[in-house]
Amino acid sequence: MKQERAARTRRVLVQAAAEELDRNGYEGTSLVRICRTAEVSMGALTFHFSTKSQVADEVQAQGRAITGALVAQVVTSQVSPQVTALRAVMELIVGLAALLERNVTVRSAARLSRERPGEAACWGSAWLPAVRELLEQAWRDGELHPAAHPRTLEALVAYLMTGAEAHIRERVEASVRDGAGAREPGLLDAGSQLKQIWQLFLQGAGPAR
Repeated sequence: MKQERAARTRRVLVQAAAEELDRNGYEGTSLVRICRTAEVSMGALTFHFSTKSQVADEVQAQGRAITGALVAQVVTSQVSPQVTALRAVMELIVGLAALLERNVTVRSAARLSRERPGEAACWGSAWLPAVRELLEQAWRDGELHPAAHPRTLEALVAYLMTGAEAHIRERVEASVRDGAGAREPGLLDAGSQLKQIWQLFLQGAGPAR
């Protein structure tokens, strides 16, 4: 019973930490804020995490784990001949955008990767290697124009995701600030926008005809 209660308290603390870190960043978050959001005592927090850095490490680790599960799902889908490597890349970046929009732990992990470089494995390490492998597979399968080198496309995907994260964060913060939960009429979610951008890009990066 005590172990179950301790595990439950730890989950609540990590969730509260993710919310605070996502909202206020690493420097703007304190253990006191996390305790208040989690509605637990400081003693309960320090039983699990003695420093803010340890809490942030755990949030980043969980964000990467959630992201890694998505990556594994997309990569596994390639067993179907209908799913090309380039389509898998599209599904992956759309899925990443959806995680950033809907999962505060993933969004917090992405933010912490920028604010704490070198302190913990960055969020990109959970998905960039898979993107690299898929693009190299697309190159080997003849899906790409000869001038569309996989490393260049990998950089493009990284820039797209950086922009998507910034766009999503701006919209989430505006929603909290304005108290508006609904999306503006006609405004696509980031995943849909990325899908359109990727499809447009493929018209020029596909194999030479």
